[in-house]
Amino acid sequence: MNLAELLTIPASMFPEQDIIWFEDQSSSYDTLQDSSTRMAGALRELGVEAGDRVAVIQTNTPDVIAALFAATSLGAVFVPLNYRARQDELAHMLRVAGPRVLLAGDRYLTMATAVAEELRADGAAPTVVAIESPAGQTPFLPALAEKAEPLFPEDVADDALAVLMFTSGTTAAAKAVMLAHEDLVNFVFGTTEPADGSDRGSVLLAAPLYHIAGLSATLAATFAGRRIVMMRQFQEEEWLRLVGGQRVTHAFLVPTMMKRLLDHPRLLESDLSTLSVLSYGAAPMPLSVIRRAIEKLPPSVQLINAFGQTETASTVTMLGPDDHRLDGDPAQVELKLRRLASIGKPLPDVELAILSEEGESLAAGQVGEVSVRTTRTMRGYYGQEEATSRALHDGWLRTGDLGWMDEGGYIFLTGRKSDLIIRGGENIAPEEIELVLVSHPDVEEAAVVGVPDEEWGERVAAVVVPFPGASLSAEVIGEHCRERLASFKKPEIIVFADSLPRNALGKVLRTQLRAELTEAGAGAGLPARD
Repeated sequence: MNLAELLTIPASMFPEQDIIWFEDQSSSYDTLQDSSTRMAGALRELGVEAGDRVAVIQTNTPDVIAALFAATSLGAVFVPLNYRARQDELAHMLRVAGPRVLLAGDRYLTMATAVAEELRADGAAPTVVAIESPAGQTPFLPALAEKAEPLFPEDVADDALAVLMFTSGTTAAAKAVMLAHEDLVNFVFGTTEPADGSDRGSVLLAAPLYHIAGLSATLAATFAGRRIVMMRQFQEEEWLRLVGGQRVTHAFLVPTMMKRLLDHPRLLESDLSTLSVLSYGAAPMPLSVIRRAIEKLPPSVQLINAFGQTETASTVTMLGPDDHRLDGDPAQVELKLRRLASIGKPLPDVELAILSEEGESLAAGQVGEVSVRTTRTMRGYYGQEEATSRALHDGWLRTGDLGWMDEGGYIFLTGRKSDLIIRGGENIAPEEIELVLVSHPDVEEAAVVGVPDEEWGERVAAVVVPFPGASLSAEVIGEHCRERLASFKKPEIIVFADSLPRNALGKVLRTQLRAELTEAGAGAGLPARD
């Protein structure tokens, strides 16, 4: 099944139903389908054929959604790019993906044109096409689409590539994950009921479409008939306004977004009465933040921790609403508090195991690599056979996340395999230490990394962010850890900062922290951050 049929099927049955709201304008299924099929015709006139890549660099807009369905309807591969990328990062992504066409919004057109010129020497320059407003001699897609013959989805093989999506690249150059039509269709079919003309509510789309959470939410909402309320980019006050003004029922936030909302002075006076499901994920959620969310958000809001990867075409485990309700007797409340630090249990279509280096399944409580098997696992990393072979083994996707499973089947992450600290031959998981650090009442968040050491190989370094107004010392933090951790796990270097460096999705940039600590002499301290 062609991924674009997730649009054409409901559009054929409910053409007048509104499906997108964006900047005070509503679009029906019929409008979106007309835009998409005409855009497909324009792409064909630009030379796009099945298997070609069509890249897009633009914030969330209806045109990006139309481009997704236009490219896949032709059997081409949709490549959404991180619009926060610098010029060298954009060049890297374009070299990897090799798109025939690069669609660019106004803000990114100059950079896109410069990078295309740079790649022209390699014979791999894409045709840059403006999608927002006319720009001199640059082809303007809406004008081309207006004259083009509409093209509807072509038949494709289920395992044909539909999307190339770049990983967030916190520790290395971003890799392009290959997702086939059936990978994404399987996710939608497994989690969503098809549109039936009834009111399915509204989803507030604040996650970027270059992230699997934004893409999968868009596909699921389109197929289900749930109106998509689009934000170009997340802004907390606008988010709060839209929830009330557009009667939003569903939303997804990364941890950074959640924290900003909880810190916003107008949160408690905002109308969140229609919000029924608030999912979060994409990066580990600090325990202090989710506890504040439980306390400050209306009880009617069901919180869900949705854990997944680009490589798994979205969510693979879920910590559900009941797990966020801190009720019951003291023992039950204590258990729920412990499990708030978990990522929940696997979804029905996911087989999950904690595997050793040798690929053996480990017992409850033992730390190993979190590995999954599902019908929607990626096909590999585009152009990177070695990285693909490291990740895919005997049907298992080795996620690169270390973790363990408790007796109830809840999964707890202990850090990335690449972040593992090896001190004197002992393996140390950073997240185990971070959980101890944030259990101190004056610590808002913390990050732990290993820094080079001639004697021990690596030493454990902790960067601690105190709550505003708190008075903390390295001695106090050291004693807190000494009482709760084995001696070899206790941080030997403790520095304080105003905040932790994160990427756009809220993931801590450990590589940057490690480099700063090493350069500063592992203990000289980090500069205060805004």
